[in-house]
Amino acid sequence: MNRLQSLFARKSSNILSVFLTAGFPETDSTAPIIEELARQGIDMVEIGVPFSDPMADGVVIQQSSTVALRNGMTLALLFDQVAEARRRVPDMPFVLMGYLNPILKYGIEKVFARCSEVGIDAIIIPDLPFAEYMSVYKPLCEKYGIDLIMLITPETSDNRIRLIDENCSGFIYMVSTASTTGTKDRFTPAQTDYFSRIASMGLTHPRLIGFGISNPSTMADACAYSSGAIIGSLFIKCLERNVTIADAVSDLRGTLGV
Repeated sequence: MNRLQSLFARKSSNILSVFLTAGFPETDSTAPIIEELARQGIDMVEIGVPFSDPMADGVVIQQSSTVALRNGMTLALLFDQVAEARRRVPDMPFVLMGYLNPILKYGIEKVFARCSEVGIDAIIIPDLPFAEYMSVYKPLCEKYGIDLIMLITPETSDNRIRLIDENCSGFIYMVSTASTTGTKDRFTPAQTDYFSRIASMGLTHPRLIGFGISNPSTMADACAYSSGAIIGSLFIKCLERNVTIADAVSDLRGTLGV
């Protein structure tokens, strides 16, 4: 098992995964942020590859990508920084989140090889077609021991969800709503009905809920219907409003009530 699989083997509930944009707020922030998240007990980190057109992301994460790109962040530099973070943080699962364009530009197999070298356990590619995953990416996942995480939404059919469950590894990323990332005060009855429906499907892989989790109420709902939550926009805001990384992580934990 890799670190991600080991996490789910030992902890089946209340998992907290935090998203950061590599190169935000400073070019060299990536490794120190990961180290502090681990020090304060965060279970997993999702490392975002800055991109000029992040279609699944709301304004907060879009702006963090813009800052990171202006800071000179590249995928090659990101891998170097992740290698440094892995030396400091040997056990936390690292998930790389990036859109197809930067991955294709860098080279698909080269990305997988570098992920394996620097200690990344899984990849999320929101705009990757499932058929292309099956024909091109799944063999690379198996070759390099990297999980590829697929997203589902309230509009995803049961048939597609089962295909994902049968053919992917790691966990299933449940997007809470058919919209972009961003904080919300509460989940609607329609959203909790969706969470309940997926929970009743008897899927073999664990699930994490992301998009819109920003307070104790939404955090509790995510943990009630899945193995835990993925936090993105809220943490970016915490980094923006705090002077130190340690204060930003403490702010995040306090805001979520964890």
